[in-house]
Amino acid sequence: MAVSFISRNVSAARAELPRDPWACWASVLFSVFVLTLLVSIAANQLFLALASVCYFVYLLRGKPSIAFPPIKLPLALFCIWTVVSVFWATTPAAGGFEIRKLTLFLIFLLTINLTVSARHLVFLLRVLFLESAVAGVVAVVQFIEQYRRVRIEHPQRIYQLMTVQRIHGFVGHWMNFGGQQMLVFGVLLALLLLASARGPGVAAAPAPSPSALGADLPEGHAAGAAGVRRLPRSRGTGAIAFGWVAMLFLAVSILLNFTRGVWLGCFAGAVYLVGRWRARWLLILPVLVALTLIAGPNLLRRREESVLFHAHDRSIAERLEMWGVGLRMIEQHPFVGVGPGNIPGVYDLYLPAGRLPLIGYHDHLHNDYIQFAAERGIPCLAVWLWLMGALGYSVLRLSRRLASLRWIAHGAFAAWLALLVEGCFEFNFGSTPVLMVFLFVITTPFVAGRIEPRGQL
Repeated sequence: MAVSFISRNVSAARAELPRDPWACWASVLFSVFVLTLLVSIAANQLFLALASVCYFVYLLRGKPSIAFPPIKLPLALFCIWTVVSVFWATTPAAGGFEIRKLTLFLIFLLTINLTVSARHLVFLLRVLFLESAVAGVVAVVQFIEQYRRVRIEHPQRIYQLMTVQRIHGFVGHWMNFGGQQMLVFGVLLALLLLASARGPGVAAAPAPSPSALGADLPEGHAAGAAGVRRLPRSRGTGAIAFGWVAMLFLAVSILLNFTRGVWLGCFAGAVYLVGRWRARWLLILPVLVALTLIAGPNLLRRREESVLFHAHDRSIAERLEMWGVGLRMIEQHPFVGVGPGNIPGVYDLYLPAGRLPLIGYHDHLHNDYIQFAAERGIPCLAVWLWLMGALGYSVLRLSRRLASLRWIAHGAFAAWLALLVEGCFEFNFGSTPVLMVFLFVITTPFVAGRIEPRGQL
């Protein structure tokens, strides 16, 4: 079924590819980049680079109009302040990686300009759902193998060892795996709950005007908006069944990943989406959490209880130490921070006098908000909050104006909310695998806003 689905969509996509060969190759390479997001970071970065080169050659040759989300100023200021903070760092060379990472924001540009139709957009998302489900199956197998081994070799330390080394799917680290699955979870849940529902959150919208699409779109991209009031939507029984099966493996892998910040992010996204779908069903969410606390598997219950009773949880103690160190960095370097990439080198200097650091990972501070302020200064944190706020606000505006693709905007907003919640406990915006998935997902509503008025379904 999956092979047939991919084959049909690939055949249909060929007819929709741009006529210019450079634009055509850029779109194809960008699609492969998206389709490798959950599989290989080396592969997807290679395809991102190739797609960028082809697209910029196309821009030089064809001089087409360019679409971009309405975040140009905060994004530019964030990048500029990041570069400025490098020059003020104790070890400027340590910030080189963070400077190179700024190129990932090209995903904004490529996603909105190289996704050629609604069919193309939905195809990319559905393949992400499929890959996420497969990664979930792989992760469940990893969990079973690890549990069997630990139970035989260390029967008295099952919980400790299962939470120190966790399942990771196709990526190398469980935090990256959990963060990626969390973002896909938000969009897939939006598809399942909202794509064919009728109600306040998903009713047909009035025809959007070019100025109401919430993006800095070039003239012509929103042409034809007048008169488009409702676009057809349909999902077969097979597609619905596939979505719920994918969700099953995705959700199980998130639970077995044992990353509490990811759980909280998924919960926040689910609250938003269920509230959009059927607000009265929100009452069932705390009941489900209570049931897992009362009747869930032992490992799951112990992990949940560690949030409530964390006195003996080493990872929480490490985070409290890191956040204290970060606050002292902010106090002493409020404008430019200690410099991108410099935190591990100066970490010990900001501990209380006479105290040694707890054994753990200190390359970052496990918190987006403290990290940006400590590493790049309070102004950079303020600009990043502006950037994230502008993204969330624009996506919400689009969700009120889209029709058949409205679920994409709601899913992107759920993913945005999940990232911000999990970002209280992890530097997820600094994780390249997670950041790339987020940048693609959060740009998809702007693609929908560009495509829907043209009736490209």
